[in-house]
Amino acid sequence: MTSRQFLAALALLLFVSPLAARPAQKPNHDLKTVRGLVLDKSENGVSTAVVFLKNVRSNQVRSYIADREGNYRFSGLDPNADYELYAEKDGAKSQVRNISSFDARTDIVLNLKIADKKKS
Repeated sequence: MTSRQFLAALALLLFVSPLAARPAQKPNHDLKTVRGLVLDKSENGVSTAVVFLKNVRSNQVRSYIADREGNYRFSGLDPNADYELYAEKDGAKSQVRNISSFDARTDIVLNLKIADKKKS
């Protein structure tokens, strides 16, 4: 090995070794959770209301049936997606709530109030 080849190998080793010593970079993505209560007009929990969560980008819809106290929960959500959230029970529906990808919170609490069913 010539001195020129030795210096080239040494320079390469000095350049590459700090890169190899770096720990793997963890993506800066914390998955989101959206949770809350489904309430009636008297602020009582609404059991068995169906809560819908729509990913606006993919149009994928997930649903959750509220428990006895009206609790719902969606976890493992993409922090880079926007969502629409609403609840329904016996033909009555809550207002649609929007969850923005710009909202940096990883645990979002949104209560949904179901309005009385409109009479036709």
